[in-house]
Amino acid sequence: EKLSNREREIDHLQAQLDKLRRMNFGSRSEKVSRRIAQMEADLNRLQKESDTLTGRVYDPAVQRPLRQTRTRKPFPESLPRDEKRLLPAAPCCPNCGGSLSYLGEDTAEQLELMRSAFRVIRTVREKHACTQCDAIVQAPAPSRPIERGIAGPGLLARVLTSKYAEHT
Repeated sequence: EKLSNREREIDHLQAQLDKLRRMNFGSRSEKVSRRIAQMEADLNRLQKESDTLTGRVYDPAVQRPLRQTRTRKPFPESLPRDEKRLLPAAPCCPNCGGSLSYLGEDTAEQLELMRSAFRVIRTVREKHACTQCDAIVQAPAPSRPIERGIAGPGLLARVLTSKYAEHT
């Protein structure tokens, strides 16, 4: 119970501190600055006491690690794959008419449901660079039902019909 009271007091002081910081940001006042300094000291003291009760180590000088960005895991290799290659529309540079050389490719994978089996549709868009003006030419990406989504139209249709039409 003592620990929960401390946690409530910490939350209350944190809320007051945030409010005073907002007030201080709008108008400069010595009273507000002194009150903020006092509340920060109280907050640090209470956090240290709370951490000693819970066994955690609190050091305000140590910053928390930054949140890592989430990356999408690749589809399992066991799923069958179909590959679509998209080439630039014209074999020459649209700017100057010069010849194009292979530069690389962008790949995007989409999960699709075909005949009650999952399949990965891999779209490969080749990039070509002009040898004369250094322009980069690439076929446009095909449209998707959900922008940056991994579900294909067949899979979305199956999920929606099973959710809304078949379960009434």
